[in-house]
Amino acid sequence: MTHDSPLDQGALFILASGSPRRRELIDLLGLPVRVETAQVVEAACNEESPPETAARLALAKARAVAVRHPSAFVLGCDTVVALDGALLGKPAHAAQATAMLTALRGRTHAVYTGIALVEGAREATDLAETTVRMRAYTDAELTAYVATGDPLDKAGAYAIQHATFRPVAGWDGCYANVMGLPLCHVARLLAAWRVFPTPDVPAACQAYTGHACHYRL
Repeated sequence: MTHDSPLDQGALFILASGSPRRRELIDLLGLPVRVETAQVVEAACNEESPPETAARLALAKARAVAVRHPSAFVLGCDTVVALDGALLGKPAHAAQATAMLTALRGRTHAVYTGIALVEGAREATDLAETTVRMRAYTDAELTAYVATGDPLDKAGAYAIQHATFRPVAGWDGCYANVMGLPLCHVARLLAAWRVFPTPDVPAACQAYTGHACHYRL
């Protein structure tokens, strides 16, 4: 933090998410962060595109927590997966996870993460997009992965970083976005409000994920 950062003056920085992956990623910014889960129904609205859904839900989550902390900096996030323009949410059960992973197999889809920063009456938003190419995993691999239970809390029913299943053949864009938190986008929003991460964010993200970060703040 710099000498004129609001966090130096005692302001809170809150992540409005209960995701352990987002918590691990946000810690890479080197900022004191608190976690509070937002109670928001994660559902798409009629005539809403996947990017619009991600942006709306991210802002709704940030606002839901900011109401309780009007002087805090609250970050809301929402990640969605879209195949041929259709939204793939979090599967409700194993059969739904299997159907999603079968539909994604060997194909390309988009991952969008909306991020929103709220502090009092101020609001700022951003959106990250990554194009993901899935590999042609076998039915046996798919079944074994679903049996772990890992897909059930993830949009699109997969984790790009899963060490055993390794569902992804390649991607264009931000790797951390597919994990649920595009760190450089977050750092850019924070810096606009004079909240500055302490490390080199692209370098910290690359060291954590093991994949190159080409984003520049």
